[in-house]
Amino acid sequence: MIGVDVCVIMVLCMKMKGTVKYMSDIFSLCAFADEATPAVDGQIRALTENGIGLIELRGVDGKNVAELTASEARELHRRFDGSGIAVWSIGSPAGKSNIRDDFGKARDEFARIAETAEIMGARCIRMFSFYGADESSACFDEICRRIDIFGELARGSGALLCHENEKKIYGDTPSRCRRLLDALPDIHAVFDPANFVQCHSDPLEAWQLLSDRVFYAHIKDATADGANVPAGQGVGRLPELIPLFREAGIKVLTLEPHLTHFTGLSALEGGAEHKTGCLHFADGREAFDYAVGALRHLLA
Repeated sequence: MIGVDVCVIMVLCMKMKGTVKYMSDIFSLCAFADEATPAVDGQIRALTENGIGLIELRGVDGKNVAELTASEARELHRRFDGSGIAVWSIGSPAGKSNIRDDFGKARDEFARIAETAEIMGARCIRMFSFYGADESSACFDEICRRIDIFGELARGSGALLCHENEKKIYGDTPSRCRRLLDALPDIHAVFDPANFVQCHSDPLEAWQLLSDRVFYAHIKDATADGANVPAGQGVGRLPELIPLFREAGIKVLTLEPHLTHFTGLSALEGGAEHKTGCLHFADGREAFDYAVGALRHLLA
C-alpha cells in the first residue's frame, strides 16, 4: 500500500486539478501505459481515466510491440482509436542488440516495427544505438550504417526515427549522442533525463548540448544513485527542464515513470537490477496514477 506521504500528494493533485491551469495548452501528455498493466483494456482505462490521449506503445497483452503481426496491430489501432487514444510513438526495442550481432534479424524486426507504425499512424519510432560498441571509427561507422537503414524503413512508414539516450548503448552520454546526431542529420532525439542521471551526466548540460535535435521528451526521474522516483523528486532537473522544453517548442511529454516492476522491464533493462525509490505501491496502476499526479503537479 502507498504511504501517507503519497496519499497527501495525490489528494493535493486532485484538489489542484479543478483550480489550477496546467501547461496542457502547451504540452500533450503521452504515456507508456504498459507500466499500469500489460492488458490493453487496462491500458486504455489508465490513460482515459487520467485524461491522457496519447500512448507510446511498447508492450501490450504480454507482447512486445516488435512482435505484433499486422492483423494484431490493426485490431489494436481500432481499439485505441475507438477509445479516443492516438499512438504517438512506437516504443520499439530497435538498437538494443549487440553491434557485433548479425544485422539481418534486427533489420527484419525493424521492418515489422515500421509496418506497425504505419498501421497505427504513429508519428515516431523510438530506437537505440546498440550495445557492445568500442571507440573505433569502424564501430561508429557500423552503428551509423545500421541506424541509416532503420531511418529508410521509418521514412517509408511515414514516421520519424527518434534516438533515445540510454545506459550501456553507444548513445549514453551527451557527447556521444551529439556525435551520433551530427553524423545522422535525418534522425531526431528523445530526451530522457533519468537515463542521463544513470550515466552520471547532468541532464541540464545534456539539454544545452542536444536541444536543437530533440523532438520530444520522456518524463522519468532518478536519484543520484540511479533509483527511479516520481517526476520532480530526483536529480533529473525536471523543474528546470520543463520550461526549457516549452521554450524549444517541444509539444509532447511521454510519461515513463519506472516506479515499480512491470511486464517486460527485465528485458528492457537487459537483465540488470532495477532500483526504485522508497515509495511502495499495491500494483502498477497505483504507481502509474501516482506518477501522473506528480507530473501534473510539476506542470501546474
